[in-house]
Amino acid sequence: MKSQIENLRRELEQHNYDYYVKSAPTITDFEFDTKLKQLQELEAQHPEFFDPNSPTQRVGSDIASGFEQVAHVHPMLSLGNTYSLGEVQDFYERVRKGLNEDFELVCELKYDGTSISLTYEDGLLVRAVTRGDGEKGDDVTANVKTIRSIPLRLKGNYPASFEIRGEILMPWAVFDELNREREEQEEQLFANPRNAASGTLKLQNSSVVASRKLDAYFYYMLGENLPSDLHSENLKAAHSWGFKISDATKVCKTLAEVADFINYWDVERKNLPVATDGIVLKVNSLGQQKNLGYTAKSPRWAIAYKFQAEKAVTRLNSVSYQVGRTGAVTPVANLDPVQLSGTTVKRASLHNADIIAALDLHIADMVFVEKGGEIIPKITAVDKEARFLIGDKVQFIKNCPECGAALVRFDGEAAHYCPNENACPPQIKGKMEHFVSRKAMNIDGLGAETINLLYQNELLRNIADIYALKIPDLIRLERLGTKSAYNIQAGCEKSKEIPFERVVFALGIRFVGETIAKKLAFAFKNIEALENATFDELITVDEIGERIAQSVVAYFADSQNIETLERLKTFGLQMSLSEEKLQAHGNALSGLSIVISGTFSQHSRDEYKTMIERNGGKNVGSVSAKTSFILAGENMGPEKLKKAEKLGVKLLTETEFLTMIMD
Repeated sequence: MKSQIENLRRELEQHNYDYYVKSAPTITDFEFDTKLKQLQELEAQHPEFFDPNSPTQRVGSDIASGFEQVAHVHPMLSLGNTYSLGEVQDFYERVRKGLNEDFELVCELKYDGTSISLTYEDGLLVRAVTRGDGEKGDDVTANVKTIRSIPLRLKGNYPASFEIRGEILMPWAVFDELNREREEQEEQLFANPRNAASGTLKLQNSSVVASRKLDAYFYYMLGENLPSDLHSENLKAAHSWGFKISDATKVCKTLAEVADFINYWDVERKNLPVATDGIVLKVNSLGQQKNLGYTAKSPRWAIAYKFQAEKAVTRLNSVSYQVGRTGAVTPVANLDPVQLSGTTVKRASLHNADIIAALDLHIADMVFVEKGGEIIPKITAVDKEARFLIGDKVQFIKNCPECGAALVRFDGEAAHYCPNENACPPQIKGKMEHFVSRKAMNIDGLGAETINLLYQNELLRNIADIYALKIPDLIRLERLGTKSAYNIQAGCEKSKEIPFERVVFALGIRFVGETIAKKLAFAFKNIEALENATFDELITVDEIGERIAQSVVAYFADSQNIETLERLKTFGLQMSLSEEKLQAHGNALSGLSIVISGTFSQHSRDEYKTMIERNGGKNVGSVSAKTSFILAGENMGPEKLKKAEKLGVKLLTETEFLTMIMD
């Protein structure tokens, strides 16, 4: 019986591969379903032969469960974007100068889905993790197993352990059908296939995920024993193991070949069954990729060329105004519905008063609408020749549409702001929504609707009030039951373990994003030191400029913010770096400004940047009289070398640097 079950599994795995990866089925759907049902019955009769990677497991389960957060072994960084062939040439020149040797580029389609990282051990899928914040993501293995084009068991000669990354997609046909069904049920429609794929992957019910018919393409492999030093050869190997690799992949030796690839797919992509928004260019050699290294946010060896957005013409009916959590007021154009890039567009951002003035907008104007990156609709121009019986000229409002406060505009900024941050409802609620969000305090059960409900019932007025919520007060509210109330309380308690750097981010200080919050936390170590930091002290921190420093000083100068912080302290939030993180940072480079130049053999540029930061040093990009020394690798930039010699700046080799921080 065991051999019969295993034979059926192998046969169904092959049919899955033929249908979903090769697009060349050899049996009918009815025959496949009959064999699958037979296997399900045999497995039910013989549970001792259960296999988590059996084809029967692709149907999913209706048992709901939360997602575990998993740290990425290698950070999942985003790519830098270009929008013209001139910028592609600039990238090519940067790579050429950085390597100072011949190189190849691999051109691939940039699929517009949700990123995924799969880990395989001994040929079996053991983990699937979303991109998350780039450092950690959700373990969605159960849901990913329902995607038929993803192999659960590999074939051929594969490494014992490796990671492969790709894009999970919802095909256009599936997306259209899903939205049609949702429209019939009077449910909110998905804006685009990418949002639909991302939302589907996060569903708690994997049987529903299975019904959504997601697809996946893979584009990069990581591991110790990969088949080749060439990215293109690794993709071919992955295809032989059972992965779906795009046929639209080409190794290019010249810029002309890259341009031909881009021009061809800018037209042909419209015939593809899934959404794409550009081309990805990667240096083919993994060794050369390592030498080029990374910036703080993206690899230097890869870049994304974004296709020009599609345009449409429609009528402007009115302009409304939205107030964000920072008080920024965004004008929104309300339009006659129009089809654009596969979706229906009814609204578009007008960004700010300068944009409105430059467009010379009038109500009833016929306007050109496009999607920036084919996601966010925006008005780019007015068809002035089509003007007939137009209405009033659009003038930016002078008072906040929510609280009536007079709007302000700061020097050097395009946006108007409502200054009434402690009494303007959208700002108050927005700050709370930011505070409880996943990348901040990650408090379950407090979404936008619940926060609005609690605000309307005067249970929330600032972020500290979240920790003062009482179970009886929550239970009595409409739409909130006992289970929800206890979930909120549990989420609040768990959030008290969130590390200090995320607490700094959660505070919602203007201009302080995740990266800046982390740099502030590690520079000042605790909330008291950060609160007392002067403007001059703040701007010495890496990546902290005048605008951010002024914002931090202004935040801690507000008595209401200080009162809120004191309350948060009493509730037990983490207000200093953990001992573990304090010990992980030395001071061998304290107060030193260091430039990195050239290519290295022992570590990548990014690894050296991290070492510098962890030992109290500051990474700087250009050589000056204030530079303490240059960490110099092979092929150091001639201009930096010349300037270093002129200024008498010392050069350290890799070995000298590593010895320095280890002493």
